[in-house]
Amino acid sequence: MPDPWNNPIDDYVPPENQRPFTYNPPDVPLDIVYQDDAILVLNKPYGLLSVQGKPLHHKDCLEFRAKDAFPGATAVHRLDHSTSGLILFARSEALKSLISRQFQERTVKKVYTARVWGRMAEDEGLIDIPLRKNWEDSPRQMVCHERGKRAVTRWKVLSRDDGSTLLALYPETGRTHQLRLHTLHIGHPILGDELYAPDPAYEAAPRLLLHASELAFEHPVSGETMSFSSTPEFV
Repeated sequence: MPDPWNNPIDDYVPPENQRPFTYNPPDVPLDIVYQDDAILVLNKPYGLLSVQGKPLHHKDCLEFRAKDAFPGATAVHRLDHSTSGLILFARSEALKSLISRQFQERTVKKVYTARVWGRMAEDEGLIDIPLRKNWEDSPRQMVCHERGKRAVTRWKVLSRDDGSTLLALYPETGRTHQLRLHTLHIGHPILGDELYAPDPAYEAAPRLLLHASELAFEHPVSGETMSFSSTPEFV
């Protein structure tokens, strides 16, 4: 029988019942990558919300912790609870508005690192698959060619081993769960993905192996190009 690790997972439909979720944020200090009077770049750990969730017990989040150390700090964008890596904060609402324009105009450069199921045959490629919210199965999103919004991801192989491939992912759009769904759609789900991965890929890692590894943008005050990088623990 062929080794399933060396083959893509095709035609996968997420299970009807979602996997249990318990919010247990890590008790770790802020990992400050860069700070000045205008911006703050942090390295978010796995398992911590970027901003406060609706339930009261989801109050603990990276933004809450950042505000405690840097009054006025506010998240400019978000990373999923299960995604680790670089995240940008503005030191005031006025500065947040200036930086947000760069995200809206898609001039911010973001690179993610992910370890996915199977050995990918090609060295690089592009995924152009529209996505929308799955209203019947929140918080999952879904591929939808009729009503979905365009979502584009470029990818490049960084390395391969016997059962998985390490990828650099370059999202050209910023749809919710875009990277998870795009890799799943081409048969290579991200290891440890509690929302979308089939059991073998989910159980192959203790966490979602997705990390925001590079971030580049224009400083809202000086206009200087700021570039930062972070190496994930699973490389």
